Amino acid sequence: MAATQLKTPPRLARETLRIIPLGGLGDIGRNMAALEIDGQLLLIDCGVLFPEDDHPGVDLILPGFDAIADRLSDVVGLVLTHGHEDHIGAVPYLLRQRPDIPVIGSRLTLALLAEKIKEHRLSGAQPRPVAEGDRLRHGPFDLEFVAVNHSIPDGLAVFVRTAAGTVLHTGDFKMDQLPLDGRLTDLRALARLGEEGVDLLMIDSTNAEVPGFTTPEKDILPALQRTFATSKQRLIVTSFASHVHRIQQVLDTAVAYHRKVAYVGRSMVRNMSVARDLGYLTIPENTLIDLREIDNFRPDQVVLISTGSQGEPLSALARIANREHPAIKLEPGDTVLLASSLVPGNEAAVYRVINGLTKLGARVVHRGNALVHVSGHASAGELLYVYNLLRPRNVMPVHGEARHLIANADLAVSTGVPRERTIIAEDGTVVDLRDHRARVVGQIECDYIFVDGSTVGDISESALTDRRILGEEGFISVVVVVNLRTKRVLSGPDIHDRGFLEDPTVYQAVRGRMTQALNDALEDGVDDTHRLQQVIRRQIGRWVSDTYRRRPMIIPVVVAV
Repeated sequence: MAATQLKTPPRLARETLRIIPLGGLGDIGRNMAALEIDGQLLLIDCGVLFPEDDHPGVDLILPGFDAIADRLSDVVGLVLTHGHEDHIGAVPYLLRQRPDIPVIGSRLTLALLAEKIKEHRLSGAQPRPVAEGDRLRHGPFDLEFVAVNHSIPDGLAVFVRTAAGTVLHTGDFKMDQLPLDGRLTDLRALARLGEEGVDLLMIDSTNAEVPGFTTPEKDILPALQRTFATSKQRLIVTSFASHVHRIQQVLDTAVAYHRKVAYVGRSMVRNMSVARDLGYLTIPENTLIDLREIDNFRPDQVVLISTGSQGEPLSALARIANREHPAIKLEPGDTVLLASSLVPGNEAAVYRVINGLTKLGARVVHRGNALVHVSGHASAGELLYVYNLLRPRNVMPVHGEARHLIANADLAVSTGVPRERTIIAEDGTVVDLRDHRARVVGQIECDYIFVDGSTVGDISESALTDRRILGEEGFISVVVVVNLRTKRVLSGPDIHDRGFLEDPTVYQAVRGRMTQALNDALEDGVDDTHRLQQVIRRQIGRWVSDTYRRRPMIIPVVVAV
């Protein structure tokens, strides 16, 4: 999506609802939106985006809630549609700034969030549990919650009524007609809201390019059973740590094939414990064992359920592939099943792990060679069904990259939504809803917020650029001692490099050229060390570019005596 120039939105008029996406438009992750009316704000979701290869050293990317940092006192509530990291992962960072924001969500969503809040050692959180069919008021926002089916239990869409009009935010959803937990997307409720009138539909776009209907979750069971039946040694299954339905199928299949189950990875242990305690996960008796007990059983009696489905470098599966896991050593003939999707941007990392596992002699089963994963998002056929059911007056596709948003908008138009009432927005786009019409009125700055260890928001794009250069091109340091009185080079240039050539002999050709350039500059009256450093940078930079076609980071140091 092309970058949009900042355009200051007008002052918010009375009886106008303002909607500002703060994340999730252009990315698969960091989902967040702000709704404003009468000087008060309602937030919907607050998730993280996981970094890609061009974000070296970054752990997480947060939505642009810096855009509302000076207005957190106006926030009347934060609605969470479900418990995936890309929708709740950034909540602790928001609560650091204002701990008492009322957080509204389903039981499972709030329980998963509570564990994260505990990890961040925060206090003062205000959880407000809701369920489908509930209706409550927060400030000028009248909220009604609708059950939706997704790849995690307890997903909710939210219908927002205001004096300026209505908004339906679907969250992530699909329309699985045979869900494992029997909880359907509530089409009757959606039809009723459609009859009332949906002024703006904010709808999941992730699978808008995929024709037809999303495959039911139950359809992966035959592939699971085949994998168990043909695995003669240890079996490792990896999945998202919040995919309760998928883990339930693995547990049930393990029981059928007389295998004990051990969880691997802190988030897997934590999330499945929460799901079990709340009754969303049923674990047959004498099935679960501690990871430390696996050596008490033959390899064909054990299945390990692990994190690391996205190839995360520090995840359990990546450490197993690198032979770095303290408790699990992969043996030739073991089977690894990746029961998950490939999140865009993670392909290289996932295939790196698959290659590592294969080199160790494991049989790797993944969605490329077996039906071991189905999506949690509505495909084009389901989106068309929802458009025809709701007949929204205006549509803003959310949750997806640019191609997903545009494909979703095209679906809306095909069902009769006027093109001019279908808004292709990006993070920071300001949309005003008034008199049943949504219009783009401005654009605010809505940058990525990078988390690096315990540092939040202090990493600039220029710092990331420096990291990329260091990682891809290496660096060269040059140290020179000059006498400003005699205008001569006394010592050096001493040249060292890392990640470039790391061969000191290659610099003989440029040392004399650099010394001559420095002496000429000194004789011309240059007595500023910064300007002398620039002379060094230009000389060695030009030589490296001409000789090696490389652009390493150059760090010149001039000591004046």
